[in-house]
Amino acid sequence: MNTVSRLPADLTTALAAHFGDRFTINPGVCAHHGKDESSLPAAPPEGVVFALTTEEVSAIVTLCHAHRVPVIAYGAGTSLEGHLHAVKGGVCIDLSGMNRVLSVRPEDLDASVEPGVTRKALNAALHGSGLFFPIDPGADASIGGMAATRASGTNAVRYGTMRESVLAMTVVLADGRIIQTGTRAKKSAAGYDLTRLFVGAEGTLGIITELTVRLHPLPEAIAAATCAFPSIAAAVTTVIQAIQLGIPVARIELLDALSITAINRYSKTTLREAPTLFFELHGSPAGVAEQTQAIQELVSEHGGMDFAWADRPEERSRLWQARHDAYYACLGLCPGARSLTTDVCVPISRLAECIAASLDDLARTGLVAPLLGHVGDGNFHMLLLVNPEDAAALGQAREFAQRLAERAIAMDGTCTGEHGIGLGKRKYMVMEHGAAALTAMRAIKQALDPHNLMNPGKILPD
Repeated sequence: MNTVSRLPADLTTALAAHFGDRFTINPGVCAHHGKDESSLPAAPPEGVVFALTTEEVSAIVTLCHAHRVPVIAYGAGTSLEGHLHAVKGGVCIDLSGMNRVLSVRPEDLDASVEPGVTRKALNAALHGSGLFFPIDPGADASIGGMAATRASGTNAVRYGTMRESVLAMTVVLADGRIIQTGTRAKKSAAGYDLTRLFVGAEGTLGIITELTVRLHPLPEAIAAATCAFPSIAAAVTTVIQAIQLGIPVARIELLDALSITAINRYSKTTLREAPTLFFELHGSPAGVAEQTQAIQELVSEHGGMDFAWADRPEERSRLWQARHDAYYACLGLCPGARSLTTDVCVPISRLAECIAASLDDLARTGLVAPLLGHVGDGNFHMLLLVNPEDAAALGQAREFAQRLAERAIAMDGTCTGEHGIGLGKRKYMVMEHGAAALTAMRAIKQALDPHNLMNPGKILPD
């Protein structure tokens, strides 16, 4: 531990005595824990503690509560809305060492894990069980962080989001008390649904230290495909009709021509550089064959080209890895740029209209913004690539992002389908929910965290 700290001396002494080398105020470590994948400027904490148990998290929070020092939970650092930024200073609790899969219960289709377990690590632990954890936001995020931000990703159209996937949790409250929410029962009508309250709370109400999550049987048959289209409108119309016809697709992902160009460069693929849909179908061999036929007919009606199926696991993995690499591939289009990543979601019937209006708006700005998204559930992203040192371009990008969010909300949608609010989208909360709903949210925050110590400055507007 360094010898200089901006934290209260008694708190620094107590944390050092209790945690030894697992507590640090080293500037480099603090800097690492004060930023995420967003374009927002870093805001490091004043100290970092590496916790290993629920009891340790409770001890840290209890000490910080006594000294009125903020606490911020840290998992894998993959968030996109400034969730990790210590805008009020304080202590970061790094949960990455809490990475045990505590139990897997195949007969009940659930597992209990610590918050630092990543989605890939959980699926590796499930190897051979015939089960998998389907929530796939792309990055190898921690399960605790995924719950805190109510993440979803490419499989949401079939398997839902973290909201549907978390059955129960252990949570440390702002004063250090430990509570359990929910049970392993598949349903309950007992009292307030505290589990859903903490899923998506972004660490502003408590710190998740254990989760029980739903698992799903591995499908008997899986088929993946790509198909290029003459226009984004044709691709989106295909998606809308597939959903409205009830074709049980597991994933439908849209990438525009610019995104495909970036992927070809980054992942060494040879896809046609045109608007492209990525499909995946799960089920029995007969069911997948039937779904495949229905998809092919739809694609052909809307001018689809280069329709190609990938049946072998290694082919599917390569295809989806290219999709998951799209974020970093797109950053490579403008070296030195960061992405101001938008995240709107609208009812499927308004998707084509929202995308078309947004592309028209983009064309008038001259900004570079590849488009990609989980369009099977009406969610798409525009990655506004700007140099963070270029104040004019950054301002223009923020203005565009605001118009996009307002457009989605006006269509009965949301400013964030999966990334959360964090710092970046607080100003849209009143517009999306109304002043009365914000008052109710503030009352919950006040009841559980009256001193505003849990990840302050996030979600709720000042």
